Amino acid sequence: MKKQLPIVLILMISFAAKSQSYLGYFHDNYAGVQSVLFNPASIADSRFKTDINLFSVSGSVSNDLYGVRLFDVFKDGYDFDSQSKITPSNANNALINFDIMGPSFMFNIAPKHTLAVFTRARSVTNLNKVNGYLVDQVKEGLDDSDDFNLNAGSPNGASHAWGELGISYAAVLYQNNQHFLKGGLTAKYLQGVGNAYIHGKDANAAFLVDPINPENSTLDTNGQLTIGGSQDWEANEDYEFDINSAGIGFDLGFVYEWRPDYKKYDLNNAKPSDNNFRDLNKYKVRFGLSVTDIGSIKYKKAKQDTYDITGTVTQGMIDDADNLYEFLNDNYTKTSTSKGVKTNLPTAIHADVDWNMYNKFYLNLNGDISMVSDTKLNAVSIADRISLTPRYESRWFSFYVPVSWMEYSGMQVGSGLRVGAFFVGSGSVVSNLISKESKSADFHLGIKIPVYEKKFKDTDGDGVIDKEDACKKVAGPVENNGCPWPDTDGDKVFDKDDVCPEIAGPVENKGCPWKDTDGDTLLDNVDACPKIAGPVENKGCPWPDTDGDSVLDKDDACPDVAGLVENKGCPVLDADKDGLADDIDNCPLVAGPIENKGCPEVNKAVLDQLKVEAKSIFFTTGKAALSGANKGETSGRLDAIKEILKNYPNAKFAINGHTDNIGNAKANQKLSEERAKVVMDALIEKGVNPANLTSQGFGSSKPVKSNKTAAGRAENRRTEIVYLGNL
Repeated sequence: MKKQLPIVLILMISFAAKSQSYLGYFHDNYAGVQSVLFNPASIADSRFKTDINLFSVSGSVSNDLYGVRLFDVFKDGYDFDSQSKITPSNANNALINFDIMGPSFMFNIAPKHTLAVFTRARSVTNLNKVNGYLVDQVKEGLDDSDDFNLNAGSPNGASHAWGELGISYAAVLYQNNQHFLKGGLTAKYLQGVGNAYIHGKDANAAFLVDPINPENSTLDTNGQLTIGGSQDWEANEDYEFDINSAGIGFDLGFVYEWRPDYKKYDLNNAKPSDNNFRDLNKYKVRFGLSVTDIGSIKYKKAKQDTYDITGTVTQGMIDDADNLYEFLNDNYTKTSTSKGVKTNLPTAIHADVDWNMYNKFYLNLNGDISMVSDTKLNAVSIADRISLTPRYESRWFSFYVPVSWMEYSGMQVGSGLRVGAFFVGSGSVVSNLISKESKSADFHLGIKIPVYEKKFKDTDGDGVIDKEDACKKVAGPVENNGCPWPDTDGDKVFDKDDVCPEIAGPVENKGCPWKDTDGDTLLDNVDACPKIAGPVENKGCPWPDTDGDSVLDKDDACPDVAGLVENKGCPVLDADKDGLADDIDNCPLVAGPIENKGCPEVNKAVLDQLKVEAKSIFFTTGKAALSGANKGETSGRLDAIKEILKNYPNAKFAINGHTDNIGNAKANQKLSEERAKVVMDALIEKGVNPANLTSQGFGSSKPVKSNKTAAGRAENRRTEIVYLGNL
């Protein structure tokens, strides 16, 4: 074994694995089926109808011991030990990862439900807490080394390779205005390929050189060393595949999206061409959280050997051993078990925040946290990481620049792009180009067949998308395959709705001209009684006669009570009960004999009363004015006369004025006329019907006493009310 054996003993395998794949690419909204590997919820409500991965691969190497100018490593004559920068510590670590994704696809099974099926081959190896100072001690072989004492501690290494067949289901869980939540679950069938691990516990070593006889140089060691794997590697160095080494794994994830412009994407307002807005990004900020690789694989043929390495060996013993197992078995105590081993998956938590800064520009903050202890026996795990990735993203092109801090290897900058069906990138390529001390390198690339959701074309804007529109350039209804309905008669009623498609007619009559069914000259559309003839002025309906008295309601003063035609449809009334109907009673409110047309007769007593009242009407001397001194009495007499006269509305009365013979005869005549008219006007003013009154003056021509005496002349100056007969 010579120089190699001590190196193997102290686990100086310089590389191991991390499981962060597709760095910078997987949070792209067009990452498709690859995104399900990190968060199964991401495929719900995606931009894809389906996404088919033909082949993709991702690999990475990192450590915290060696720093190199990466591209110099591939030059002829490069000396890794002398030209690299070594940064040893008591607990150095190194990582490597290889991940192949075979034929895989995702597709929407309903608007809010998505499935993905994928195949995957993975290799994960970890090496942790190795004392890096020992590298310099043994890189030329123990026989060329100086004396040294070293605390190796508890180095831990594990390597695991397996295959996966996974099915993922994702769905929209909640959607309310600006809040949108989706979740996903992946179930994986795991097929174990191979597993090996080595673990030291409290290991120490002291090397003492014998310069005279190097073969007698001694190596004193103490502690414990455990070596195991998926098969008995000591008995059979050839790899044996075991189909029964299998297991089950799970991934679980959630994604929340904040959609402040949710009203723009209201499906109630979506047109067919909008395709339910499936092609658009709707969020301003997206939050993702997932747990991946929950599960393990049971290797039923596994064997584990534990050695107590306390003791002393010489350089000659080391040189004589053909392999590690021979050396350990010959020199140390061994405890073996073959119970079978469960090898865990590299369980991890992933979280990211994706901000749509403007239009197609995004900024993503992503982090990974391992949930597996790096001191656990036979455990593989990821390295903790945080990345900030700006990107430009569109349907057929994306460009991204991840800036990451990685556990063990520190800061790194990469770049990647997606062009149509091809994508390629690296999370460290920029760092590797410019740094002289790169401690990590990674890459990813793949080819796929993306089938995107897209907005449909609707050239004529009629709501029927072009691929279903029989008239792509002329708008028409959906039910006529996007073509306009014909209108043969040009009456704006489509033939499909036109009862008379070849004769123009109004819309309200289903495209037919109006008829006059009852022949009353009113067309049916304006005839309130289209089937019964009636006058135009009554909207084509016959006039009603509610009380049946042959007087139509329009002419009937009493439409609800039968009456006489001559009484305008009302029954005959006799308000004063004098036996004479009101319609022929000249005095319908005052009883009177029929021979007097229903009016009372003016008898002698009435005339005598009128004579008395009229005699007491006084005038100012020599004037045609009622006496102011006797104004109250005069007004009372006029009221009394009015009350008498109103009882005889059919009678005609004359107001006569008389004077004595003193003075000029013509003046007396005029004065008598004026005084008679003053009395008549006063009665009319009090409410007597003017038609019942006349006035006349006789001067001194009709004395009732002798004008020779003062008493006679006083009698002759008088006003009389005389009954002239009926009107």
